[in-house]
Amino acid sequence: MNHQPCFRPCDRDLICLLRCPGCRGRLEKQAQAYRCSKCERTFPVSRGVVRFVEPQNYADSFGFQWQRYARTQLDEGELRSSEAVFRCRTGFTPEELNGKLVLDVGCGMGRFAEVATRWGARVLGVDLSAAAEVAQRNLAEREFMALQADVFELPLARGSFDFVYSLGVLHHTPDCEKAFMELPQYLKPGGGIAIWLYSGYNKWYRFSDIYRRITHRLSARSLHSVLLFLVPLFYWLGRGLSLIPVAGNPLVGLVQHVFPVSRNPNPEVRILDTFDWYSPKYQSKHTYEQVFRWFESCGLRDLRVLEQAVSVRGRKPEDQDGETGINEVLSVQSDRNSSALHTNSTEQQ
Repeated sequence: MNHQPCFRPCDRDLICLLRCPGCRGRLEKQAQAYRCSKCERTFPVSRGVVRFVEPQNYADSFGFQWQRYARTQLDEGELRSSEAVFRCRTGFTPEELNGKLVLDVGCGMGRFAEVATRWGARVLGVDLSAAAEVAQRNLAEREFMALQADVFELPLARGSFDFVYSLGVLHHTPDCEKAFMELPQYLKPGGGIAIWLYSGYNKWYRFSDIYRRITHRLSARSLHSVLLFLVPLFYWLGRGLSLIPVAGNPLVGLVQHVFPVSRNPNPEVRILDTFDWYSPKYQSKHTYEQVFRWFESCGLRDLRVLEQAVSVRGRKPEDQDGETGINEVLSVQSDRNSSALHTNSTEQQ
């Protein structure tokens, strides 16, 4: 029996959530597009996904990645590895998400949206790349809808979501802090938000950062072909070196440090993870000190450090409306900085 998606572009609920990313006007459904009632800009619907960005952008490698590995990380059968990762990076529970409206920022092929919808949430996923159409396809029978849009210009009504999460995505934008500060405005008062970013505490990735200056310039297909050869080579080299008495483990550590590749036991995941390290144009690392400052600057409360670094969860106060966006936050920060400079100047006199 064929099942229709529960959360489709034509759904009344989705139409109510959509806004023009430019003028913030309401959107009206047309035959194969959405049209802004204010500035008359149109946004096409292609392969079941509303497109708010140009087809080509800095996230193209992720589109290739998730088209190629469309279901690799989805939980299936008794395997619940993605659910375990989702729990430890968000702190969310099935009881919290059941029946709630959730925003997945950087949904990829729908790995974590699959978990959230399985828990009973209604999820709207956003991705800058063509991975959005893979997520839409993977979760066609769930209460899920994907948009291809930019985190810096989300086409959504503010104050709409009970929960927002972004796991392993914001550090691939040109400005991770600015990207994060865009998100709290879309929470309802009292809503929860969680993010996970690459850790700035470990230095194992130094060589991968050096190599990525070159690898991100390769076409996604070319890089993938290279990694199909190199990842098994260094993986099995490490396994072989580990058998050498005494010197084996130090040699393995050296190889892993100088030639970082995924050590995941699943060979397909090894390629996927390593490609994810070397293909992005942007890839920043962060500390809890930085992230806590971001949360506090946005007025978020009840901050919690979660299991996997660097992951933090917070809550929007009940008395904070949905209109506090990044411009307001930056204005407050500017006032604070000016005040601090004035104080320092007075103390020095």
